Amino acid sequence: MAKSVKASTREEDRLASKKGSAKKASDKKTVSKKADTKKTTSPTLPHAEHGAVSAQVLDRLFDTVLARRGTDPTLSHSARLLARGRRKIAQKFGEEAVECLIEAVAGNAHELISESADVLYHLIVMWVDAGVKPDEVWAELRRREGTSGIAEKASRPYSELS
Repeated sequence: MAKSVKASTREEDRLASKKGSAKKASDKKTVSKKADTKKTTSPTLPHAEHGAVSAQVLDRLFDTVLARRGTDPTLSHSARLLARGRRKIAQKFGEEAVECLIEAVAGNAHELISESADVLYHLIVMWVDAGVKPDEVWAELRRREGTSGIAEKASRPYSELS
């Protein structure tokens, strides 16, 4: 258990680290080389299995952020964000979302992946702050599954469409 918390802490710190540092740039190159090796040596998971694995990663990240709530803000980026309040959390989420969009428009797949991880991390921090649980979001996605986006949007009350 201590090992998984320690691994989660490393993941949290990696996702929350500042951009532009030399260490991050060198880490990206290392990760990229490792990822390329993995692509050629490990089998690809089927789509359904991959989705389950991804949800578990997000669930673990949620549990880690939840555990950081109320802890020492000098020791945890998540604790620091949560202590600063919803406006700061929303601001950080917005900044990461814009960076994600910029990389998508620029066609920078590697950077888009990194920014997407940042967006998901900050979204999870918002969920923790707002008391939203991942299972609630997964249930909503399951509810919408198999429904056309146009039909789903049309079923919403008028005030939600604007």
